[in-house]
Amino acid sequence: FVTLDVLCRKLGLPAKWIRDEATAGRIPSLRTGRRLMFNPDAVERALLDRVSHGIKKEKRCDRE
Repeated sequence: FVTLDVLCRKLGLPAKWIRDEATAGRIPSLRTGRRLMFNPDAVERALLDRVSHGIKKEKRCDRE
């Protein structure tokens, strides 16, 4: 597990966006006291899954 700062640097995403997504339950995280911790592999898989579902929805719309 890594901190928010480390994950931001690894993914190149803003800390606020990652924190908001984690708080909303859209990416996996672990709260330890006031700190959020992340498994980078699990977060990457979750983000890739969201992207692939978005692409499938777009393809369905194109067929209509």
